[in-house]
Amino acid sequence: MFTGIIEEIGTIEKISKSSASMVLSISAKKVLEDVKLGDSISVNGTCLTVTSFSSRSFTVDVMPETFDNTSLKLLGAGAPVNLERAMAANGRFGGHFVTGHIDGTGTIASTQFVENALYITIEIPEELTRYFIDRGSVCLDGTSLTVFRTEHNTITVSLIPQTRHDTILGSKKAGDVVNLECDMMAKYIYKFMNGGRSGKPGKKDIGTDFLTQHGFMG
Repeated sequence: MFTGIIEEIGTIEKISKSSASMVLSISAKKVLEDVKLGDSISVNGTCLTVTSFSSRSFTVDVMPETFDNTSLKLLGAGAPVNLERAMAANGRFGGHFVTGHIDGTGTIASTQFVENALYITIEIPEELTRYFIDRGSVCLDGTSLTVFRTEHNTITVSLIPQTRHDTILGSKKAGDVVNLECDMMAKYIYKFMNGGRSGKPGKKDIGTDFLTQHGFMG
């Protein structure tokens, strides 16, 4: 479990890539202070397991499922990445409940400075739009943020100067791909309200037609 509060920006030192998996070596400082084999570290929002480490870097495996469904496959040597250790039991929950399990990727449609804030609008997959509301939570590349506007297939978030400085989101531009993790409670509530269905495309959502058909509306 993570909080979405980025601890540091690491750098991809080396990549060993096959057709649908890869091994990443990432240079870092803070997340290595108490690292152990088998620890979970969020890399751009993706929960990965430490398989080896030194005083200046650690290594993780990226399996086919993660390779296919996240933006990690787009990384190259020298790329900066957001890093966060799994939350300690006595830690403060500064962000929101983040699992490190990516629901999909989005593409930045636009960025705009408004006073001291950076507005970022992201195009998201249609099947994920049901999980977002205004003032709800989202995790972008591992960063806990508040959605302040939802419109069609986009969400917009606002970055304060501290977040721009402490995460890789501050340097993102239109066309860049980001990892998305929807709010966990929103996913559970949606599935519960839809009789345990997963909500994948092609499934029928509960709406006015459904309620009328089953006698809940006249």
